[in-house]
Amino acid sequence: MRRSRIALVAAAAASALLFAGCAGDAGTPGDEGTEPSVEESPTFDEGTTMARLADAGTVTVGTKFDQPLFGLVGPDGVPVGFDVEIAKIIAGELGISPDSIEWVETVSANREPFIENGQVDFVVATYTINDERKQVVDFAGPYFEAGQSILVLADNEDIQSEDDLVGQPVCSVTGSTPAANLKDLGADVIETDTYSNCLEPLRSGQAVAVSTDNVILAGLVDQNPGEFKVVGEPFTSEPYGIGVMKGDDDFRSFINDVLEQSYEDGSYEAAWDATAGTVLEFREPPAVDRY
Repeated sequence: MRRSRIALVAAAAASALLFAGCAGDAGTPGDEGTEPSVEESPTFDEGTTMARLADAGTVTVGTKFDQPLFGLVGPDGVPVGFDVEIAKIIAGELGISPDSIEWVETVSANREPFIENGQVDFVVATYTINDERKQVVDFAGPYFEAGQSILVLADNEDIQSEDDLVGQPVCSVTGSTPAANLKDLGADVIETDTYSNCLEPLRSGQAVAVSTDNVILAGLVDQNPGEFKVVGEPFTSEPYGIGVMKGDDDFRSFINDVLEQSYEDGSYEAAWDATAGTVLEFREPPAVDRY
């Protein structure tokens, strides 16, 4: 019997080359995921987070449930996507198999609280590293770098860049860096809890655009063929990190080691190819920041 427990926690990019092939099928990319290796009986220093999780044989991971390509609940109720695969690689190095991971839906607004309160062991959820967040949590990585871009209706020719968003109603997500960037830009920000909830305001004309990271928007385009398009060039740099408890340097260093190993042994690229790589071209990962 499957041991995965789905804790549904209610909460109410580069260049045009990156988006090559975005007009693919509207299914769930990467439904199968990968089969990451699982270490047999790994040993860690007593008292570390790694030792605690390895002894327990289970780990609780916060991720998105509504983001095509990176974190989206699949047909069997289990999330799939690139972030999910990265979490599985980390869990495997702890000796924990994918079916012993507890997935917790983690939206932008509750990522820091979930980490601080111990509701999750780590968060992999298109989670941009920035100085404000580093005041309350720590980050391993980055493991990917995205960039904020703009989604509009397929027939919209008026919005071409971020300059066209000034004074306009634009939808984004509460607690996200894209929403903060839009406010700084002078847009009239409509905030929701998830990016999928931005699509209806866009369809109805309540919003002229949705703005977030280019890879997230690419997933929404792919999931809704013919309805939307991404316009302009990315206008920010969004390094994605893995959130852990503030001050847990040993765990952060361990995850950084795992990430670097995955770059070398090919498991990172395999994770990409099985998920986001069904729509987006592969890009070499950024160097981790061992701050």
